[in-house]
This record gives sequence, structure tokens and C-alpha cells, in this order.
Amino acid sequence: MCRIFKGYNMAYNLLKGKRGIIFGALNNMSIAWKVAERCAEEGAKIVLSNTEMALRMGELDELSKKIDAPIIAADATNYDDLENVFVKAQELLGGKVDFVLHSIGMSPNVRKHRTYDDLDYNWLNKTLDISAISFHKMLQAAKKVDAIADYGSVLALTYVASHRTFFGYNDMADAKSLLESIARSFGYIYGREKNVRINTISQSPTATTAGKGIKDIDNMMDFADKMSPLGNASADECADYCVVMFSDLTRKVTMQTLFHDGGFSNMGMSLRAMNQYSKDLAPYEDENGKVIYG
Repeated sequence: MCRIFKGYNMAYNLLKGKRGIIFGALNNMSIAWKVAERCAEEGAKIVLSNTEMALRMGELDELSKKIDAPIIAADATNYDDLENVFVKAQELLGGKVDFVLHSIGMSPNVRKHRTYDDLDYNWLNKTLDISAISFHKMLQAAKKVDAIADYGSVLALTYVASHRTFFGYNDMADAKSLLESIARSFGYIYGREKNVRINTISQSPTATTAGKGIKDIDNMMDFADKMSPLGNASADECADYCVVMFSDLTRKVTMQTLFHDGGFSNMGMSLRAMNQYSKDLAPYEDENGKVIYG
């Protein structure tokens, strides 16, 4: 049966017979959750992975039952855990993996509202380890155990703050820059040796559980929507894009940061945004009344 979504027939069996691992789904607000659903609808068999804590606090069991996907608990910062995921996933799925999604990111500095000129460096290290270095560990583990099939596809989710400064995004911008660099460097090696393609998708600001931790995320989303000719890309639309990137239709696309943001990344100032934000150019005050010229 084909899914009907906003009046369109959306199931084309693009991933029929393929096997994949989705890292980072927490609840139905997660982009990874939407990606897992869409991949299953397109015919893929999937393994889900997240931390033990996320399994206790989140709703992953619900997704697991819905799409008949086993769960393998893993700490994405622990190399041995990741290697175990790739070994067990092949056993559960009956062969090598065709696609992988890295949808993992967290910054204690952002959560605690530390400004970029007052970072806690232990927290910065944790931000980089969870949000970016975990991607390198994931790829290295997969390659060591030869888990990804030839012409496989690996994606990680990123954000335009890797290239441009956004108030409040803080050290997550550094993490996203590193994430994209890893995709390029590993993409060269994996592509040359195994024809595996590695890309990052730069998604519009999205109301996920992680996104809600960013200061003024609602205003950021509103601004991006007004700036983008096509408006913000939703989590469902991002899932559709991931399906295409996992499919055989994109076998020569690798080492790219692919912007899925309604055109935001190439805009300077739209008329809608200018009309909206020229109305009030008063200094911004934080919760303590301190003026911040953001």
C-alpha cells in the first residue's frame, strides 16, 4: 500500500531490499524518527540505535513496534558500542548495511545558556564528542568490520551555522563544522575504497526535542521561514530527502553539504523579513536585563 501525504502518493519502493541503521531517534518529534518511518515505507529493513537513557526516557519502543525494527542500545561516543551495533545489525538484518543516518547532537553549553565567550571547556569537549566525533567513530567502526555494502550511503544532519554565525547556536556551530569536515575526509577514503558515499544534510531549523534547547529557537524558525523563498523544510520533508539520498538515484553524490532549507542558505534579506524585523531594532535584553547586541 502507498502512503498518502498532502495529496501525493509517496511510496515508490525506493529502498526495497535495502538494510539500514538509524541513530538518534528519540520521539515522534525527532527527524530520525521520521526518517525511519519513511525508510520502512519505502521497503527498507531497519535497526534503531540510541543510548540506554534515551531508551528509558524516549518512546523508541513505540517506533520499533510500528516499523518492526529491532533496537540496539549504544553510546555513540563509545567506539566499542558502535562496533557492536554494526556487527549485531548485520546479524539481525541478514547482511551488510546499505545506509546509515547520524542524527545525534547535544551541547551542555547551549542547554545551560553559556555564551560563546564564556564556554565551559569540559562541556565543549562533550559537545564535540557527542555531536561530531561520534560520526567519525561511527564511520571508523563500520569500516573496520566492513559493515557497509558497496555503494552504500551515509548521512549526518547539520545546520547552516557551520558556515555562518547565529546568535545562541554557540559551540554547536563548531561541532557542525567538524561534522561536515569528517564527512568530506572520510567520504574520500570510503568512496575510493568501497564506493560508499558520505554526505551531510543542512536542514532548516526544526522543532525537535534537541532544537528546543536552543535559545530563541521559535524566533530563529520564524526568521528562517520568512527569509526562505520556499519556507522552512519540515522534518517530514527532510525524511523524504534522506530517502532519496539513501536510494540508488544518488550514487554519484558524495562529500557534500546538501542544503535542505527552502533556499535560506543563499538569501541575504527577503522583503518579508525586512518588513518584519525593521519594526523593532531595540537592543535585545537577556533574562537578567543585560543588553546583548546579538
